[in-house]
Amino acid sequence: MLASGLTSDLRDRASGPATLRSTRVYAVANQKGGVGKTTSAVNLSACLAEAGERVLLIDLDPQANATSGLGMRANGASTHDLLDGVPLAKLAKPTSVANLDVVMAKSDLAAAAVELSSRDGGERYLADALAGAVEAYSYVLLDCPPSFGPLTVNALAAAHRAIVPVQAEYYALEGLSQLLGTINLVKAQLNPPLAVAGILLTMADGRTRLAAEVEAELRRHFGSLVFTTTIPRSVRLAEAPSHGVPAIAYDRRSAGAEAYWKVAMELVERS
Repeated sequence: MLASGLTSDLRDRASGPATLRSTRVYAVANQKGGVGKTTSAVNLSACLAEAGERVLLIDLDPQANATSGLGMRANGASTHDLLDGVPLAKLAKPTSVANLDVVMAKSDLAAAAVELSSRDGGERYLADALAGAVEAYSYVLLDCPPSFGPLTVNALAAAHRAIVPVQAEYYALEGLSQLLGTINLVKAQLNPPLAVAGILLTMADGRTRLAAEVEAELRRHFGSLVFTTTIPRSVRLAEAPSHGVPAIAYDRRSAGAEAYWKVAMELVERS
């Protein structure tokens, strides 16, 4: 079956000489809400984990959708505590997906955003918290809130690469240049190694001319920076969070789940 074949392919691509692999930290970021950012963070994390990689997902959004999308709820410690200096090892919790841990978020993270903006060096708190603490993981994904606030800046300052989900609509294209400008600003001032891993087109309806036009425009302007695979509009992708599982656990044969497998393979190749 296609899903099984993709799993095997991803395992083959993810595996390599241990001496050549190190932890890769990705910020999944877009200032617009509703573009599939959290869906992408959760499902890419799950695909990489199922391929046998140790993966950590850090929920940096006070709405905590990545946390609930994995069937979890932060009743105690959360990402706020990570930014307050609590060691990562005390906060990372296993999920129902083998090899996938999560640092959960809750609404108090909104207060952390205010605190960070008033602290000296507040842009580097997450980078400092992760330094020397993530060696057990091959991949760390940071699910950012839909804003250019202190939490997103912290994520970009801590990441090696940014994954930029973009919805297949023209308004999303208008905000993309602003986001890429912000990434370049963080790169220049806080994190010189930062680069864009790829732009991921999401919620694409192959039946409409609009989706095709947006995709063509993205590829014309950004070329190979755009992931080859696009994420389709999918009822299964929309339903999975209400069941507290990634799409690959909810319906691994769905078009959305198979698309995320392919994107995960591309991400490994771009690492």
